[in-house]
Amino acid sequence: MLFQSRTFGAGDGPNLLIIAGVHGDEYEPMFALRGLLARFEQLSVRGRVTVIPIVNEPAFLRSQRTADDDRDLARTMPGRADGSITQRVAAELTTFIEQADFLIDLHTGGRVFAIKPLTGYVLHPRSDVLDQQRAMARAFGLPIVWGTYPFLNGRTLSVARDLNVPAVYVEACGGGAFQPSALAACERGCLSVASSLGLIPAQASVPDVEIIVEDPRDQSGFMQMQHPAPVDGVFEPLRPLGYECHVNEVIGRVSDACGNVLAEITASEWGLLLFQRAVPGVKAGESTGGILPLAYRVES
Repeated sequence: MLFQSRTFGAGDGPNLLIIAGVHGDEYEPMFALRGLLARFEQLSVRGRVTVIPIVNEPAFLRSQRTADDDRDLARTMPGRADGSITQRVAAELTTFIEQADFLIDLHTGGRVFAIKPLTGYVLHPRSDVLDQQRAMARAFGLPIVWGTYPFLNGRTLSVARDLNVPAVYVEACGGGAFQPSALAACERGCLSVASSLGLIPAQASVPDVEIIVEDPRDQSGFMQMQHPAPVDGVFEPLRPLGYECHVNEVIGRVSDACGNVLAEITASEWGLLLFQRAVPGVKAGESTGGILPLAYRVES
């Protein structure tokens, strides 16, 4: 085994797979799942809950997003059993998703990005799967829910999509500083989803969702391609997370070492500043941040 897992419960009922640590520098979800191991031991589980606290142990041991083959696990699924270390981890993780009835994949922005807490899903072509994902996202209880383009491949959610396994992912903060609030939100949200699926007794209520956006446009949800820096330099954000941006509004700038402005970063559309680069150094083509498009907001 390339990573450690624990399964709770047995017999009739669905199998909920909960994972963290797809990227080795996203710590709060990993700690949250370590805490949940003890919680699930104390609960009567109807069905099964399988927990993998750290999927990408080679990346975790490097304190980096990726293992030493520099492959992004979130672009490598379903992997290859005879491939590089990341491809092998992906192949092993795929076998767990194949056995699951529901999936929760927990993330943060890692060291590079700070992200407003959100629960996301792909706009699955099957309405029954999509409705289950919507319900899971609401049950998780983060303030933002984001449905996006369904055909991005290489991800845990694309493997789940092809298997018709209802799946959600979570982005909870990031930016390099450990945030206990994100850890608590991940614990509470996972328990809430497990309860909503009938796997465990009712849990304490979670906050209401504030904003739901479903954006079907090609490549929506691909964070790393939003607002790329046009040149190498130092990125300076000019607006806070959650700020309501308007088209062509300046939201950041890239300067040189002496402070000379090399480029301004302008908002591509109307929406909330959803995530932002937390590491000042930036290379041309790297994302500086992204927007939650309010034109695709739906009734919550």
